[in-house]
Amino acid sequence: MDCLFCSIIKGEIPSTKVYEDESVYAFKDINPMAPVHVLIIPKVHLSSINDVTVENSAVIAHIYEVAAKLAKELGIDESGYRVVSNCGADAGQTVFHLHFHLLGGKKLNVEMC
Repeated sequence: MDCLFCSIIKGEIPSTKVYEDESVYAFKDINPMAPVHVLIIPKVHLSSINDVTVENSAVIAHIYEVAAKLAKELGIDESGYRVVSNCGADAGQTVFHLHFHLLGGKKLNVEMC
């Protein structure tokens, strides 16, 4: 399986890491859409939200815990931030490894929310 994010987790492709633990890896997006734009990914390969099950759903809760921690560390917890995960091509998912975008640092467009 050739997965960009799995390769990043393995260190085969460079990234600017902002957080890592036993189950989650977070790094700066290479094409940021906001002053703060971090991708938070599970280390286990899940293609999308459709792959979340009772057996693996704890990692999703942990991702939200990490998002809140990073928002505080990056100074966007008070002003506000967005956590987004696209599921499938029609939703804009381009890398088919489940990932969450942490965005903030400016007033974000709210038309689609």
